[in-house]
Amino acid sequence: MKFPVALQVFSVRDFAEKDFYGTLKKVKEMGYEGVEFAGLYGHSPAEVKKMLEEIGLEAVSAHVAIPELLKDIPGTVAVYREIGCKYIAIPWLAEADRPGAPNYPNIVKAIRTIAEEMKKQGGMLLYHNHNFEFVLVDGEYALDKLYEEIPADLLQTELDTCWVNVAGEDPAAYIRKYAGRAPIVHLKDFVMPGKQPAHLFELIGVESEEPEEEESGAFEFRPNGYGVQDFKEILKASEEAGASWVVVEQDNPSMGKNSLECAKMSIDYLKTIME
Repeated sequence: MKFPVALQVFSVRDFAEKDFYGTLKKVKEMGYEGVEFAGLYGHSPAEVKKMLEEIGLEAVSAHVAIPELLKDIPGTVAVYREIGCKYIAIPWLAEADRPGAPNYPNIVKAIRTIAEEMKKQGGMLLYHNHNFEFVLVDGEYALDKLYEEIPADLLQTELDTCWVNVAGEDPAAYIRKYAGRAPIVHLKDFVMPGKQPAHLFELIGVESEEPEEEESGAFEFRPNGYGVQDFKEILKASEEAGASWVVVEQDNPSMGKNSLECAKMSIDYLKTIME
């Protein structure tokens, strides 16, 4: 069992904002073979492509929000295809765009339109889930209905194993459910000793207007291997499902470590169970 492992650059964004090239170089030195982008930190696609070539990292994919894509779908897709990304992933839906909200049908149409352009330019669109897609719609999860409505030749999965688990489902089982449609799997660890906090997404920088009710510290992102996830089983399922890459993502550092230290802890742990 051996996968190339990439890092979602969002995980080390505090360092990338100050020294993008230097941060990518450190990511390579840790043992990561690729990166997944969430913004280019003011650099042109040509500049980023040159950096990756010099450092020896592969541009695996990019998280690009729907509003950004809709401003210029062909142009935005072309930016990431120029860098070398085969995949673009829809990373997040605003509350007004989520399953059950009035605008959600329009979002599904937008995803299909973006997916068609990705296919036209030789790439593939992915959808990166959180836990809010696990709301039941007519007895079925909205996430599953999305993958039924848009076919696999247009939209594939980027299952985030943390959020699948938080939603109450088995990450490995969910990966296997989408065998042949799961080219990238997100490896994310966490601890949640208490009940799920009401303001869960404030942990990834999304502010809530609701008053705080739960205690802080009930939920914490962790480096891979330092939380509750069974990564041996997740990796086995990823292999069986035909995944091409696994991507480490840690939305916020923890355990008294900075984001780069957490990224190294994750890759060091994965090496021990992939050898």
